[in-house]
Amino acid sequence: MAAALKETVQNLLGGASAKGPAEPTPEDLQNTKQKYESAGQGQVFTFWDSLSSAEKGALYNQLKDIDPEHVNKLVKKVHEPKADSEGDSIEPLPTSATSSILDSKQEDLDKWYESGLKYASDNQVGVVLMAGGQGTRLGSSAPKGCYDIGLPSKKSLFQLQAERIHKLELLAAKKYGKSEAVIPWYVMTSGPTRGPTEQFFKENNYFGLKAENVFVFEQGILPCISNDGKIIMESKSKVAVAPDGNGGLYQALITSGAVADMTKRGVKHIHAYCVDNCLVRVADPVFIGFAASKIVDIATKVVRKRNAKESVGMILSRNGKPDVVEYSEISDEMAEAKDSSNSDLLKYRAGNIVNHYYSIGFLESIPEWAHKLPHHVAKKKIPYVDLQSGNSVKPDKPNGIKLEQFVFDCFPFLTMDKFAAQEVRREDEFSPLKNARGTGEDDPDTSKADILGQGRRWLEAAGAIVEDDGGNPGFEVSPLFSYGGEGLEEFKGKSVKAPGVLEMDK
Repeated sequence: MAAALKETVQNLLGGASAKGPAEPTPEDLQNTKQKYESAGQGQVFTFWDSLSSAEKGALYNQLKDIDPEHVNKLVKKVHEPKADSEGDSIEPLPTSATSSILDSKQEDLDKWYESGLKYASDNQVGVVLMAGGQGTRLGSSAPKGCYDIGLPSKKSLFQLQAERIHKLELLAAKKYGKSEAVIPWYVMTSGPTRGPTEQFFKENNYFGLKAENVFVFEQGILPCISNDGKIIMESKSKVAVAPDGNGGLYQALITSGAVADMTKRGVKHIHAYCVDNCLVRVADPVFIGFAASKIVDIATKVVRKRNAKESVGMILSRNGKPDVVEYSEISDEMAEAKDSSNSDLLKYRAGNIVNHYYSIGFLESIPEWAHKLPHHVAKKKIPYVDLQSGNSVKPDKPNGIKLEQFVFDCFPFLTMDKFAAQEVRREDEFSPLKNARGTGEDDPDTSKADILGQGRRWLEAAGAIVEDDGGNPGFEVSPLFSYGGEGLEEFKGKSVKAPGVLEMDK
């Protein structure tokens, strides 16, 4: 009796003994089978009769949310010959749509900063984080945002970014005499990372942010497709699926209710970025103020290409519309061309770092244009179950495709007067974490070095004397102490020992 009662309570609470989704009714099963068979995708039911009741419920629950005819259309569309882009007119963005931190007047930078901070104080700024990736390349199965790059403080990427938001809230409230300022954080995860991300935030008390201001949601998924156009079964009772790319952000913002929440809160200016950039200036007031002053729907931060050969997409004008042009799309001659007004600079140099501003009006319009976003093919090695033997197979070469969308594919939907780009210093704002430690480029060691180097520069700019034993070690300055190098005047003329950590007294 006690055991039965315990099981009942666990089921009600969704505990370990809770049953999975129920089997479909005979009618629902027949209708779903018919839908898949009509689309030529009936193979998904190959092992149905051998499945347990729980497995049938789980597979049906997955299949009912997939439209096989839509999948077929997507596959057909991505394999259609692409329009010839050889005759495209590709030029740098017009100067009317650009600015550069490197040569902007201080009075303009100050004006943008003040207005961006004012918007934050009025609770009109929101932040969208794209955090669906796992740290697989880093040797971790946890969400990449949980990763510790090796700072003296041991802070994760999530913590660094949360503390920047919190510091900005404090700066905005103090500057404009508010009791508090709220910058809501909309965190897009994927299926595998949502649960661990939510748990990580809860365990760490949201890193000082209020839980009600952290909105976690999940991007969409699409089935993986074999080279002959068939939906791949990962196991006898599970379809192989993959996140729909960072371009899935737009539809997810609508279906999750994130945009509705922004509208309800009165958010008007949104900053969106990727989790793997340890230097990102979250909700940067200068960027928000710049974009708002231009009255644009989208703005983007760019960094100068290191050299003509750097493999990075560029923010350019294609046929008079803002677009991202991949390095492979331009000739060597174009890549090496010099700016006509400054021969020290490349003509095509605006490197894309996936760091964007959106107006709330543009995000509210997503349902009007989301269906126009193209899908792209990524050839992958996709584990599958052999439909003849029932054995699981891990292929050693690409055996199928994943369909994904890119967040920048909506840029050409805009006229040039609704788009702007701001060039920023790479060493201050862009240090992506892509590779395993020891790679020497975009890895935990370079991320750590970039944060420590920035902290040292901030202290020295404030007049501090940074002492070290050689090797130029850096200094970690907590975001809770300084958002962007401000507030360090007390160290003028003082000596600090590097390496070290400057942490806010809690």
